[in-house]
Amino acid sequence: MQRTLVILKPDCMQKRLAGEVLRRFEQAGFSVVGCKMARLSAAVLREHYAHVASKPFYPEIEAFMSERPVIIAALQGDGIVAKVRDLLGPTDSKKAAKGTIRGDFGTDMMKNMVHASDSDENAAIELKRFFKADELF
Repeated sequence: MQRTLVILKPDCMQKRLAGEVLRRFEQAGFSVVGCKMARLSAAVLREHYAHVASKPFYPEIEAFMSERPVIIAALQGDGIVAKVRDLLGPTDSKKAAKGTIRGDFGTDMMKNMVHASDSDENAAIELKRFFKADELF
């Protein structure tokens, strides 16, 4: 069993779709093994988005991701990283097929409902960033 991290982004929270998104993950056979709500600080966001923090569009990402509390969840299942990303659809919601979370609810590249780890390696790093060992079950 592998684990991955998802963050239900501010647009998901604003649209009151957290329950629906979590339901879809559970219906796909994934287990929620950690879950909490938090307002992400500038420091955490800069670390989390370090790969784009020097880009001119980064301030927009930071402003969006800190505008309201988000739900951070750890999911578990076989081949979960790829399966979650398939369930979400492409990062750009405009290119996501109907039936995917982003295709059904997202609006664009940033307002795409959910962040998900993109590899097993990044999942491990991201889970440690957002959860203490005793917060995962």
